[in-house]
Amino acid sequence: MSEKENRTRLTVIGAGPGGYGAAFLASDLGMDVTLIDPEPNPGGVCLYRGCIPTKTLLHLAKIIRETEKVREWGVGFSRPEIDIDKIRQWKDNVVQKLTGGLGYLCKQRKITTIRGKARFLDPHTVEIHKMDGSFDKLSFDYAILATGAHPAALPDISFDYSRILDSSKALELESIPESLLIVGGGYIGLELGTFYAALGTKVSIVEMMPNLLPGADQDLVRVFSRTAEKLFESIMLNTMVSGIVREKNGVKVEFKKQDGTTEEGFYEKILVTIGRKPNSSGLGLENTNVGIDKRGFVKVNDQRCTKEPSIYAVGDVIGGPLLAHKATREGRVAVEAIAGHKVKFTPRAIPAVLFTDPEIARCGLTETEAREKNLKVKILRFPWAASGRAATMGQTDGLTKFIVDFDTEKILGVGIVGSGAGELISEGALAVESGALISDVAATIHPHPTLSETLMEAAEAFYGQSTHIYHPIRK
Repeated sequence: MSEKENRTRLTVIGAGPGGYGAAFLASDLGMDVTLIDPEPNPGGVCLYRGCIPTKTLLHLAKIIRETEKVREWGVGFSRPEIDIDKIRQWKDNVVQKLTGGLGYLCKQRKITTIRGKARFLDPHTVEIHKMDGSFDKLSFDYAILATGAHPAALPDISFDYSRILDSSKALELESIPESLLIVGGGYIGLELGTFYAALGTKVSIVEMMPNLLPGADQDLVRVFSRTAEKLFESIMLNTMVSGIVREKNGVKVEFKKQDGTTEEGFYEKILVTIGRKPNSSGLGLENTNVGIDKRGFVKVNDQRCTKEPSIYAVGDVIGGPLLAHKATREGRVAVEAIAGHKVKFTPRAIPAVLFTDPEIARCGLTETEAREKNLKVKILRFPWAASGRAATMGQTDGLTKFIVDFDTEKILGVGIVGSGAGELISEGALAVESGALISDVAATIHPHPTLSETLMEAAEAFYGQSTHIYHPIRK
């Protein structure tokens, strides 16, 4: 490469949603952009080993569960025949189609892409270890670090044993285990557990906290838990894994409960989903002024700039909610800041969705967070048992919930559990982000019969005027 080819206005390290989104916007704004990532096409963990393959498989799980449900309504299907090779091929085809499309968009935008791993030599230079074994140096005016995160492991338990999986390995679908222990009752474990259970695996969940989905709104979790108790073989709360023994046909696990008692279980495989750690090591950050906190997350300001003025960071590597859409918005903020625009990343609402059945979605403040802040709030709930559309779908075990400032009537948070909650939450996110009043939602005509009406009727309950529930004003 010539000297000119070895310099770029902006280099983006990591091609997940935060990285490729930033690269695309920067190109659209006229910048010369180089995108560095080990994979052949953009996509990152989200497309290759996260959001997209997981949701592809969860859609399949939902279809299987729906065929079971409609038997109660008079429509019968034979037991599903599971072809794991075809399922894997379908999942891989979805991933290849989407990542290939992103690769084509890179070419359309004339973005230089390099397959490799980058390491900072100084605040304006990276060394690139390319996947073909060669090395290059690249100088830049600005860099955006978007290297993401990786699955956390249990102490003294590594992933080098074929029967102990992380989320990436679980998505490879090598086999359908007869039994599976999922360590961690967060969203990753519950989503993957839902899929494997639909295929016939006996799934058990162990969680050290007193509830599934620690930190989530328990009004919503309670609805999901009723289904989870039927779906999973067992759910062990307030329980830790205290030891494992590798055996010929599986793994023997010792559990320690909060009261100090112990018990054992035997499982064909174990899936560890106890969180994720930032990919911030081995990047040469010691050759810059980039700061890192005690957990390894890169420190940034509201514009996503690090302590090194030429280096920005976005997505999972900086912490906060580890969500693809958050990373995407952060990438756009970083690029606009580099372009000289007046911009900050200060959202009121970052929606989060658990794609189980039923789905759980939320944005803004939870009821617990509002109480902890000593805010005077009114909690509004609309049970889906009163929804005509939910009744037609056999999905009446749902709930729509608002957290509203009592005095200003401003919507502070929204929570939804039920079929399609992940789609419905966008209306709540718009309301919170725009500072809407609960009267705005109540006065908006929603189409009938739809699940979106549950938002309107929950809002009407603020005034004691919801049509399909009796919810008098409590002074």
